Amino acid sequence: MSAEFITADPFAGLPHGFFTRRGGVSGGGFATLNCSLSGKDDPERVATNRGRAMAALGLPASALSGAHQVHGIEVAEVTAPIPNENRPRADALVTRVPGLALGVVTADCGPVLFADRQAGVVGAAHAGWRGAVAGMLEATLVAMERLGARRTDIAAVVGPCIRQNSYEVGADLRDAVLAQSPEAERFLIASRRPGRWMFDLPGYCAARLVAAGTGRVGVIAADTCADAERFFSHRRRTLNNEGPIGHQLSAIALPA
Repeated sequence: MSAEFITADPFAGLPHGFFTRRGGVSGGGFATLNCSLSGKDDPERVATNRGRAMAALGLPASALSGAHQVHGIEVAEVTAPIPNENRPRADALVTRVPGLALGVVTADCGPVLFADRQAGVVGAAHAGWRGAVAGMLEATLVAMERLGARRTDIAAVVGPCIRQNSYEVGADLRDAVLAQSPEAERFLIASRRPGRWMFDLPGYCAARLVAAGTGRVGVIAADTCADAERFFSHRRRTLNNEGPIGHQLSAIALPA
């Protein structure tokens, strides 16, 4: 089985994909298409998985660059393939170099892919709630503009992540979201448990992108926590008292 991935209409014709957990060679909690460089999986299997993902997009394994994700708002420009050992501490990557694939790994957080076809600029961001609240998505737009993109020409798609029905949160998240914007209360509904809320992460990310003036915004309708067959999920692992798990890859490139 080849590496399985989901595509998005705004990126038709661009090498891109929101990969699932299916089509790799890893086992156990990492089964099968684990693409994380930071976990306890066999590094050779991870390398094979990442190579399979690139092959599915018609690219060589060496095309893929990633970041050491830290739930912040730093954006790194990629001008040449980044060796894994030199990954920048950042949560988004941007490039205008054809043939370079930008990748982020997630297991409930929001993977967001960006493209301005006219300017020839693409980006990939890792947006957990902390990064989204702090301005990760807006920072990616600014970084793309520095490379010549126009905000109104940028398409952005929020990929598979944990959705509201699965995402119960506490007062710390709610307070941080509302402190940034009281209007964001529409993305929180009361849970059945007192003092807890259900948070709409993809809806929140999409709204931030729209408010920032992004030309086209989309959301992939998939819940990483609820769909164990297709996706890794930190929340599901916690609820089920599971051991280490993998992360799925999302990647985009300009045609070479």
